[in-house]
Amino acid sequence: MDLVDDVLTTMNIGPSQYARVEAQAPWGIAFRPRDSARLVLVVEGSCWLTAQASQPQRLVAGDCFLVQSDVEFTLRDAPGSPVVDCETIFAGHTARHGGSGDRTVLVSGRFTFDTTAAEPLFSALPPLLRLDVDNAAGRSVRATFDLLETEASTGGIGTSLIASRLADVLFVQALRACCASVGGGAVNWLAALRDPQLSAAMQALHGDLARPWTVADLARLAGMSRSAFAAAFRAKAGDTPLGYLTSWRLYRAKTLLRDTPLSVQEIAVRVGYDTGTALSRAFTRHVGVTPGAWRKNRRQSQAA
Repeated sequence: MDLVDDVLTTMNIGPSQYARVEAQAPWGIAFRPRDSARLVLVVEGSCWLTAQASQPQRLVAGDCFLVQSDVEFTLRDAPGSPVVDCETIFAGHTARHGGSGDRTVLVSGRFTFDTTAAEPLFSALPPLLRLDVDNAAGRSVRATFDLLETEASTGGIGTSLIASRLADVLFVQALRACCASVGGGAVNWLAALRDPQLSAAMQALHGDLARPWTVADLARLAGMSRSAFAAAFRAKAGDTPLGYLTSWRLYRAKTLLRDTPLSVQEIAVRVGYDTGTALSRAFTRHVGVTPGAWRKNRRQSQAA
């Protein structure tokens, strides 16, 4: 399993909501920040996208974008058109909105997931990312969107179930396309993974977080000198090799605190700390609370 697959597996992607909207000018839809990500494809016509304080961007048929959960954005037929909240429109799988002017068709998917588990992935991606639907990963997204659009527009036995399953596939495909689109100038772990030498060391590190890794060990796996590896890693990943290791050990500790009844001592051994006390010190320093308090707070929030 590669690193991105590992993160996706622990994200606990939940039920998806999918909708096809036929809008006629004048129209406008406001998308408020939610505890979910949203993927939108313009199937027909055109519209204007405004995200937070950015300038409006014109979208045309075939354009597709992914928005993280804390981003507010609007879609309109024209920059000055009034908007209504998306929740008043997306009551089912299909909806009509607006007046009697030019038509635009949108397909939108809303996806829930464990935000803690998604931290490594979403922190490496921009809040709003337009996808390239012309490369291999983008074409897969478009093909699944087309299946969803057909299912929603024609209906039939099992439409809701089929649409839900396709939406789940679509979200993973979109995240894969986003990861593939990380540019050469990006500085994060996804960018480092694209370097063959650094990737070899990173894959080994993630495969055995409990091992007492040294920079020399990782440099050897990358086929580089210790100093060259440390410099290249920091330039690409934006962190030192051992700082990166600590971050992922604590990330894995969170998933074990969330998903298992293991004690802090048992988790410590699994993620590379000699004692529960050592893990607690590192966890508190980076997260702000002890592992036990983090687990308790999470369970209380889930029960609320």
